[in-house]
Amino acid sequence: MRKTVRWGVLATGGIAAKFADELRATGGAEVVAVASRTEASARAFADRFGIPKAYGEWAALAADPDVDVVYVATPHHAHREAAGLALAAGKAVLCEKALTLNAREAEELVALARDRGLFLMEAMWMYCNPLIRRLAELVRDGAIGEVRTVQADFGLAGPFAPDHRLRDPAVGGGALLDLGVYPVSFAQLLLGEPDTVQAHALLSPEGVDLNTGMLLGWSSGASALLSCSVVADTPMTASVTGSAGRIDLPHGFFFPDRFTLRRHGREPEEFVLEGDADRQSLRPEAEEVMRCLREGLTESPLVPLDGSLAVMRTLDAVRARVGVRYPQELAMRA
Repeated sequence: MRKTVRWGVLATGGIAAKFADELRATGGAEVVAVASRTEASARAFADRFGIPKAYGEWAALAADPDVDVVYVATPHHAHREAAGLALAAGKAVLCEKALTLNAREAEELVALARDRGLFLMEAMWMYCNPLIRRLAELVRDGAIGEVRTVQADFGLAGPFAPDHRLRDPAVGGGALLDLGVYPVSFAQLLLGEPDTVQAHALLSPEGVDLNTGMLLGWSSGASALLSCSVVADTPMTASVTGSAGRIDLPHGFFFPDRFTLRRHGREPEEFVLEGDADRQSLRPEAEEVMRCLREGLTESPLVPLDGSLAVMRTLDAVRARVGVRYPQELAMRA
């Protein structure tokens, strides 16, 4: 892999714009192409960010020989198609979260990447955050003893109109895939895939989850109480409690600038993001992809594919408990 990693951006929405903007300030990265469903949208995006090539179809980006890795920033329902196109064309892929609509699609993508020996990573930027990495290290090293409970929530007040994508089942709308993926991924980072999944949800008239509570359980006796919502402005905090202490993360737990370690019999210790680092930066995620590519890795140790598959299985289990099915899944059963 060359020193400069050449990126193609697939989609032109808000998260794609943030990623492209941050890549411009990331050493060793160059955005060489963008693709959208329409050439006009791709051209406008290219002009905005100084990108030399703009394509009105995804396959053209996937086939571009100047692209080393494709960043897939489409809505969930298109992840399987878009990432699959790029992998089939021999490109490395960073695909937004949730990885796909369901575990079946995720398994297909992972199998394709592994069969072809290509890099694939879910864009779970939380896992690349320096403080989340430090927190996970402390838990692994036994700083709070054996993990007993995890609590995390992510909720937005809305309201979102019926025609908003978060209310549209055809694009994987609802709270779970957009927001719930964070609390679930946080819990599974620390405890792995749960042995039991319970859930309750308020559903919209369109059939997506608006407000969802989850109780995950492990054979060790550990449990996680998690929630996500698009109708309630929740604290967006998290905590992990062990037999010897607790770690608390403040508002915005998935991109923290600090957390507090409380160990039995000791003064609280505060861990703070160093220097002038931006807590909301996507650069650590991009840098991890480029590090892996330069080292010839096909998976990131920070965001392993087996972990992404395990999260998708949990999200599937939650949807099964609350009765959410996407039109694509219903069509397959018909």
